[in-house]
Amino acid sequence: MRAINRLKKNEDFRRVYQKKRSMANKLLIIYILKNKYEYNRVGFTVSKKVGKSVIRNRVKRLLRESCRLNEEKILQGYDIIFIARNTASKASYKEIENAMMHLFGKMKLVKKL
Repeated sequence: MRAINRLKKNEDFRRVYQKKRSMANKLLIIYILKNKYEYNRVGFTVSKKVGKSVIRNRVKRLLRESCRLNEEKILQGYDIIFIARNTASKASYKEIENAMMHLFGKMKLVKKL
């Protein structure tokens, strides 16, 4: 995932949070907002409740990788934020990827093939 496709600024995160279009499952929470670009911008939030820095960074790496590998399956033009829940600290890559794709499906962001 390129740096241009990342949400980094606090004002971008706040704008997505304020629109309140969200969905959750046992591992992740997703917030989405239509943006003015031709590509998706993705942000990840992992709080200290999830674990110490090593655990939080592992969860963020797993989220980024599963998002990168499934990028072509997702509709473009959205700002997306993923928030990791406490249970994500013990989850495997496949579980996180399945949770992410489940949320994309529920939000109707998966491309029709």
